[in-house]
Formats: sequence, structure tokens, C-alpha cells
Amino acid sequence: MEREMVIVLDFGGQYNQLIARRVRECNVYCEVHPYSMSLEKIKEMNPKGIIFTGGPNSVYGEDSPRCPKEIFEMGIPILGICYGSQLMSYLLGGSVKTAPVSEYGKTEVEVDKSSVLFSDVSEKTICWMSHTDYIEAAPSDFTVTAHTPVCPVAAMENPEKQLYAVQFHPEVMHTQEGMKMLSNFVYNVCHCKGDWRMDSFVETTIAQIREKVGDGKVLCALSGGVDSSVAAVLLAKAVGKQLTCVFVDHGLLRKNEGDEVEAVFGPDGPYDLNFIRVNAQERFYKKLAGVEEPERKRKIIGEEFIRVFEEEAKKIGAVDFLVQGTIYPDVIESGLGKSAVIKSHHNVGGLPDYVDFKEIIEPLRLLFKDEVRKAGLELGIPEYLVYRQPFPGPGLGIRIIGEVTAEKVRIVQEADAIYREEIAKAGVDKSLGQYFAALTNMRSVGVMGDERTYDYAVALRAVSTSDFMTAEAAQIPWDVLSVVSSRIVNEVKGVNRVLYDCTGKPPATIEFE
Repeated sequence: MEREMVIVLDFGGQYNQLIARRVRECNVYCEVHPYSMSLEKIKEMNPKGIIFTGGPNSVYGEDSPRCPKEIFEMGIPILGICYGSQLMSYLLGGSVKTAPVSEYGKTEVEVDKSSVLFSDVSEKTICWMSHTDYIEAAPSDFTVTAHTPVCPVAAMENPEKQLYAVQFHPEVMHTQEGMKMLSNFVYNVCHCKGDWRMDSFVETTIAQIREKVGDGKVLCALSGGVDSSVAAVLLAKAVGKQLTCVFVDHGLLRKNEGDEVEAVFGPDGPYDLNFIRVNAQERFYKKLAGVEEPERKRKIIGEEFIRVFEEEAKKIGAVDFLVQGTIYPDVIESGLGKSAVIKSHHNVGGLPDYVDFKEIIEPLRLLFKDEVRKAGLELGIPEYLVYRQPFPGPGLGIRIIGEVTAEKVRIVQEADAIYREEIAKAGVDKSLGQYFAALTNMRSVGVMGDERTYDYAVALRAVSTSDFMTAEAAQIPWDVLSVVSSRIVNEVKGVNRVLYDCTGKPPATIEFE
């Protein structure tokens, strides 16, 4: 049976894959492709619908990304978002200009409820705007279906041609009824059945890996985190003993985490894996000595990871494939494709120019964190592993501001362990997307035991998020923060001040570096 699909054409926006994720939440398979994809290829894919993403350009710019005007004559429903809406208007005869007043952030939008796109949506609804250009006038055969006081065309449509456009971003959680709008497009405009499930992804991915690998040998980078754990079990089910999992303890893990990982995936654990633990703490500390700049730290950690894997591969014998647990937020924030670089990830942008493997396999690179967890449950991985706190590949190297030393690692490990313990004890952990302690590079004067101290400040971070592309700072109860602060200052040598980070994403990232 042919799988129904919606495709997202990427014009360079930061939320391109988030749109696809929202469509998949509607149980409809979705893929992201560049805006330059040919009309012939689109016809071959036979999508039920197309979504244009946002992007940083102006549609009237000389080098702005555009698709052929003929795409609107293919009879395939199209939804344009932000830049995508402006492009639709521009190509079809509307007017797009620099807005007299830019809109950014949560905005009240008045919608026409008779539009199929706004079925069951409140007449006045909060949406996330992010634009400096605007549609001054819609094409003559379009109807305006939403507006704000400063944006005359916040949405428009031509139902006969199945063309719809919104100036705001329905895919982000700040748009309160965005999922209703996307669901209306997918089901009521594209007439999708919604027959794609995570078990389909798992089954298809295992088959694809098996076909790609053949009788080759595979090396998996296992950190013990959610992503690499799911990738490891996925590969084990696909190729069995052809897989060797290498766990590199780079000395930048959370407290006791190295032993915990070995207990789960090692020879005494529940999985039938070839498992190798490499204790490389001193090697990484030496490489990081004197390095303060975040991108350099990420690149150093990434390259050293690969070098360790290459060395282990040589011991094993010829290895054809390297597997990594890269997920989509890693990819998009590393600036692959057209999106702006926010930071490099050790398993994406941090790869060295030369890697001694035939190919790198990243089976989870199109999934967001919650989808990875669903895949993990589908694979039979225990819940306590699947819902483990996210942990970045570079580890505490990017939770220590400035130079990384063994002493700083000890401080942040102990502070983070206390924080996680008290958060769990208070029962607020289930409502949080991610929480951890980081070590700032700030030292300040304090008083302990009637003596002057000059020690470090620890920063606590906790966010609420469903997709890790946007996040709100969590409102941790003050009594919990008070206990955490008191314990850290009293129990962790070298700390005399504890701060709480109240910044959302954007403008901050979830990690500190």
C-alpha cells in the first residue's frame, strides 16, 4: 500500500523540520526537501499536500529563494507559512513590501471562522509572528481570512485552487491553536487518512539499515543517553552481532554515569550487544586545556570522539559504518542545509574533515526528542531509559563556561546530582523538558563560616518544551530552589553562589554553550 505523504519545501527557516514534526503528530508521514526540488520529482512523490516554510529573505530580493510558479497549477494543496505566504502572494500577483511596523512574538490575530483552515479556531487567537516584510495586498483571486491591526493579510486563501497562506507560524507552541490549523489543512484540505505511526518508522528503518549494511561491520557511538541508546537497540535489531557499541567515557559525563551506562549495556546488561568501554578522561582534558571558546571545545570533543572510534575500529578489524544518535535539533542548529548556524554538535557540524569510515548512519536524524522516545518504547526499551534526561554529546564540556578542568567537572557533577535529586524528590521532574546545573566562569565574594570566600557561581536551568526547538523557562517552586541552593553551597566545595536561569528559547539556547 502506498504511504500518503505531505512534503515541506524548505526556504531556509529555523522551524522547517518542526513543521514536519507537527504534521507527523497528525499521524501523516512528512518529509522536508529543499525549495529547489524539481516539479517532476514532486510529481513522482505524489504528495497529498505541500507546505512552504518561512525563511530569512525578502521575496522581492534578487537572490531570494523561489520555486517555479507552475507549482500552483499542479492541483496539490499548498500551505504557505511566513516567507512561504509572501512568496505565494508575490508569484501570483499580490504585493509584498517592507512592513511599516514589524511584528515579532505573540500577537492577537482575528480570523475568519468560515475558512476551512480556521474551522474550530477562536475568532481572536494568539499566534507567533516573526516578520519585517508583509503582504500589502493579496492576489486578486484570493480572499483575506485573517488580520491584525498592523498586518492587513495575516492569512489568505483560494479554496478553488486549494492554496492557503498564513503570515504567522502555526507550528510553534506559542501559536495557541496552531495544531488545529495544521490539522485542518492536513485532514480537511489534503484529505489525509492519518495512517502513519511510529511502529511504521521503526519497521521501515530496520529494513533500510539491514539493506544498507548488508554483511558489513558497524560501530555505534554509545553515550548512554536517550538518542544513542535508541539508535543502538535499533541497530542491534537490524544487524545483530555485526554491531559493536563503543562507549567513550570522556570524563565529561554526569556523576556515576559511566558505571550506569556499563551496567545497562555491558555484558551483564539486558541487551545482546558487543560492548566496549574506553576510559579516555585524561586524553580529553589534555586536549581541552586552555580552550575557552565554545565552538572550539565542541570541535575538539567531536574530533577526539571520532579518533577514539577509529582506533577502536582498527582493533576490531575493518569497520564499514559508524552509527550516531543524531536527532533533528542537532542537525538544524548545526546549520546544515540553508538554516543559520546556532552551534555545532559533535555528531553533526563537529565532525572532522576526514573520517575513516565508509559511511555514517544516523537513523534518528529526522526525529525530535519526543519521537525518539516513542521509537524507544516501540523497540521495547524500558521507560526509565527512554525518559532519561537529555544530555549533549559534548557533555559537561558545554555546561562549563570557559576552560574545562577535572576540578570544574567535579564541581558541576556534584551540583547537578544534587539538583536532579531534589527535583525528583519534589515530584516536578515529569513536567520538565530538561533540567541541569552548569558552572559559570564567574567567581564572586562570599562569606562561609565567618570567613571570606572567592568561589564559583553555579547556574540552574530548567525548561518546559515539547519539541526542544522552542522552550519556556520552568517556574520551579521557590522552596525547591531554596533547598537545592542551600545543599549545593554547603556540600559542593568551590561554590558559594547559585543562580537560576529564567531565559526562554529563543533568545537563549537550552544548553549554555
